[in-house]
Amino acid sequence: MYLFNLEEFLNVLGSYNLKIWPLQIIAFLFGLVAVVFAFRKKKSSGKVILAILSLLWLWNGAVFCLLFWSTIYKLAYIFAALFVIQGALLILALLRSDIVISFHPDWKSVIGIILIIYSMAGYQIFGYFLGHIYPNFFPFGLVPCPTTIFTIGLFMMTYGKIPGYYLIIPIIVSTGGFMVVPMGILEDIGLILAGIFGIVLILRKDKRENKLKL
Repeated sequence: MYLFNLEEFLNVLGSYNLKIWPLQIIAFLFGLVAVVFAFRKKKSSGKVILAILSLLWLWNGAVFCLLFWSTIYKLAYIFAALFVIQGALLILALLRSDIVISFHPDWKSVIGIILIIYSMAGYQIFGYFLGHIYPNFFPFGLVPCPTTIFTIGLFMMTYGKIPGYYLIIPIIVSTGGFMVVPMGILEDIGLILAGIFGIVLILRKDKRENKLKL
């Protein structure tokens, strides 16, 4: 089964949202905490952000993908594994302190904020006008697409080089937008843009900063 029915998927979302309530609010608050810490210039800020990101990715993989999405889409097991792996990688980044996330007054951080706002509010508002209304909606941080956009947005605010293995899975997930946008999940136009332009901008940023250090 390489595709899934949109109506079935929305029904899964409805069941999922009803069963996990009020985690939608808690996840949103976690997102706000991560954003606040991105504006703080403390050494511990990055660790808090990475801890929140790892929790969101692990939840998406172990709960949404594995227990809910897999009931209608067999490839969801692959996404479950990818999200759990990414969650583990983010924990590794936390322990190694090799990703520094901090807002800087430059165009890269501004793009990051735009992606974050879209993942936390724009995605859901866009979905509302498409008829994807609670409980059949995409909650921030608890389903793959907004979580991936949010992660890329925060990565836009990193200082220094991001090891490539932290980027592989977000890139893979973002390409999934090409599959679901034609099905009617137009919110994922933002996922595609985040994946294409966000990752490219991050890589260009790393290359430029490496040159400055030479």
